[in-house]
Amino acid sequence: MSDDSRPSDRTVAVLLDQAAWGISPMLDVLHLDPLGIKARTFEPPSAADRALAEKVLDAAAWVLDELTVPGTAAWERSSAADRADWWVTRLGALNTVAVAFPSVLGALVGRLPIQDLLGFANQALVLVAVAREYGVEDRARQVDLLAAVLCRRELDARPILECSSRHEDAERDHIAGWRPFAVVGSMWRTAHTVRGLLSEIERRPRGSGPYRVLGRLPVVGALAEYLGECGALAEVASEVRDRIDAGRPAARAVR
Repeated sequence: MSDDSRPSDRTVAVLLDQAAWGISPMLDVLHLDPLGIKARTFEPPSAADRALAEKVLDAAAWVLDELTVPGTAAWERSSAADRADWWVTRLGALNTVAVAFPSVLGALVGRLPIQDLLGFANQALVLVAVAREYGVEDRARQVDLLAAVLCRRELDARPILECSSRHEDAERDHIAGWRPFAVVGSMWRTAHTVRGLLSEIERRPRGSGPYRVLGRLPVVGALAEYLGECGALAEVASEVRDRIDAGRPAARAVR
């Protein structure tokens, strides 16, 4: 695809900004503790004779702590690198099931954009999560990373985004509210947001060649796609770390 037919830097920056804006509150949701279970990983009750319900909560807290779920004591003790790996190997790998599942129908689904949209959304979610663990909370910088790693386009999103304004607070409160399946909902919202970037989405990191070939086959294609997408997620996380560690400045937009 020629550069003339690609969307402008402004279009890419605005849509990726909307995606990052929706992802961050969802990541915050995973730190919430509405039942007070995670709090028990920091200081469990000391009473000798706890009620059965409390023992069940203690057991649930132990499981969450063993899984190093965000908001637990184990999570607080973990390094930035370990937390970043968690987003890739736990949350990202789980979401990849939704990305790979359509391949069970074979090559036909490979021609539809839904798989690329979900794959891009999953990678965007993991990218923002990893970036946050390394201290990148600024959304303009997150947009620069999304554009560079997933779209292979160097941006300086800040001056572009400073020209746009949205009434975010009310919607952010709505997104950040606790509810089941928040991660799945965030993936679908992100996919919906970036559907106008189909030409850019095609540039996202993918699995190695053999996985892409096997992914075209019925039934076994789902497993091949899953393994390929997991490998691509690891590539995304690795490049994000490298860019943040190098403090590489984003190139100025030229369009």
